[in-house]
Amino acid sequence: MEQTEKEVTAFFDALVAALSGTGLAGVLALRNTATAKEDGSYVTEGDLLVQEIVQGLIATHLEPCVLVSEEMKLSTEATPAGAWVVVLDPIDGTENFTSGLAEWGISICCYRDGKHAGSLIGAPEMGQWLRSGQHMERFRSRIHGLSSSLSRADIMRATEGFEYRILGCCVVNMMNVVRGSFHSFENPKGAWSWDILAGLNLALEHGLNVRVEGEPYAGEYLAPDRRYKFKVENVATI
Repeated sequence: MEQTEKEVTAFFDALVAALSGTGLAGVLALRNTATAKEDGSYVTEGDLLVQEIVQGLIATHLEPCVLVSEEMKLSTEATPAGAWVVVLDPIDGTENFTSGLAEWGISICCYRDGKHAGSLIGAPEMGQWLRSGQHMERFRSRIHGLSSSLSRADIMRATEGFEYRILGCCVVNMMNVVRGSFHSFENPKGAWSWDILAGLNLALEHGLNVRVEGEPYAGEYLAPDRRYKFKVENVATI
């Protein structure tokens, strides 16, 4: 195993362990701490605790590192040569999290020297994790996942004849499409890089069709200063 892969594996192992058992209980205890951000979405003390846990583990496993997180101000400094870039959504689906639903997740994607080095997505309260290099049972589904950011008018324009699901958590949607429990998942209005980078790379690893802004995606880093329209789709159909 190459050194980079060893470092990422150790980092992911430590993170999964930190968000299990008493660590998970500590995050769940902060569900009722929501405050509204400028865009009207919520952030909780749970989001910030997960971010703090990740920062501590980065200091142990992935230094030097630039952390790009939904809950941090974007840095304008250049990334040093050889440094890691870690893209994090500490709690994806905060609306679900603060509402007491289990469908929330964490998304983390690692790059080094501009190349994807590993991704991890998980739904800690559901006990489900998916990481680079993991093999699993896969399904064949006719369900099409849709983003909860779509308006009612957008949903009414959906093509008839399909099964649709809206879960309110990009991470859970990504996990479902990668394991074949959804045939496809898309957001035609756009999502931030911390929402989707890990899921897109895991979808590529499992042979799915991945398109960003209408073009084939090949694992490249996506800058955090804009939203990206995307679609992830299984090749096989029922």
